[in-house]
Amino acid sequence: MERRSLAVVLFMFYSLILFGGGLWLGHSGWPLNQLGLVSSRMPPEATESFDPFWETWNLVSERFYEQPIDPEMLTEGAIDGMLATLEDPHTRYLPPALEESARQSMEGELQGIGVLVEMVEGRITIVSPFDGSPAEEVGLLPGDVLLEANGQDLSELDLTEAAELIRGPAGTTVDLVVERNGETFEVEVTRAVVEIPSVRAEMLEENLIYLRINRFGNRTEEELEDTLEPLLAQNPRGLILDLRNNPGGGLDAAVDVADHFLDEGIILRERFGTGQERVFESTSGGLAQNIPIAVLINQGSASASEVLAGAIRDRGRGVLVGTQTFGKGTVQTWHALSNGGGVRITTARWLTPDDNWVGVGTGEGGLTPDIVVELPTETPDPDRAPEDTQLQAAIDHLLQSASAAQQ
Repeated sequence: MERRSLAVVLFMFYSLILFGGGLWLGHSGWPLNQLGLVSSRMPPEATESFDPFWETWNLVSERFYEQPIDPEMLTEGAIDGMLATLEDPHTRYLPPALEESARQSMEGELQGIGVLVEMVEGRITIVSPFDGSPAEEVGLLPGDVLLEANGQDLSELDLTEAAELIRGPAGTTVDLVVERNGETFEVEVTRAVVEIPSVRAEMLEENLIYLRINRFGNRTEEELEDTLEPLLAQNPRGLILDLRNNPGGGLDAAVDVADHFLDEGIILRERFGTGQERVFESTSGGLAQNIPIAVLINQGSASASEVLAGAIRDRGRGVLVGTQTFGKGTVQTWHALSNGGGVRITTARWLTPDDNWVGVGTGEGGLTPDIVVELPTETPDPDRAPEDTQLQAAIDHLLQSASAAQQ
């Protein structure tokens, strides 16, 4: 029975890798066995290839000196090992607890410190803390490297294992050792239930809309419409779209949001390993397709936020202000497994409307802003936060553009 269960899991991955025809199902998140794509029998052509695996399974199960052996542990280890051979940091297995947490975060709720991490050059690196999260409150920043959690050396763990140590029930604490710019420091973070609306906005005194999108979740488009419509009714001069420290989220959500800012045309191209493409296009009738736009970006802007920023610039709808983005130019599909776990599989590269790929990894890819502005790290008044020079640069640009248009 244990062999049969493992065969089901392994064949599912085998099918995903070999058959591109199932790629369109990737955004559904349905368990593939419910769609009739997974057989409970090992295909004849795969039997010989898996013989060494079963031989090893039996040897470990029967002869390893510490008994009994947990079959679930072996199964998950086999999946992790198989995905590791692909050498793609974004293709990974999530055990049931992490799968549940990931899906909760798409709904706008999670328990932990509220931070997105990626494996960058073998190190657990913060892409961005979520707005209002415990991580943000203690001052963790994009690019910080997490070295230890509660005394456990994270360099010996993969991304999934490290995330399990960092997450935890609300009210508990985790002691982190963090590296920033070559220096290390310790910080205690109290975990919480992080419930964050993905959109917030306000009218600035310059009669400009400030619109902040901190992630792309299942309700982001709905939140955008509810937030933006009353502000647009006030006849603003322009709109500042803040995507700084936005780690991404659902591709479909980013496309739906982009449709509100772009008239008919291409939002992005999804290019598969076969050379085939899937093109996402915007339509007419969005909420804010004519208002001047400036987009704020930084190193913490990744994935779906880069999709939106890249589309706005390539389509001539606005300028990018700030610093270079993270550079996550691949698309992952989410698949639920029968054991409650899940797998994220990189299925394609995404390209901007002008056919540009942002690349993968910090420093080698990403979107370079039209107006490069660094944030100050110090302020003359220690009781005041440093000035948001990036926001001010966006305000100045929109006001100058508006004045020029009136002349």
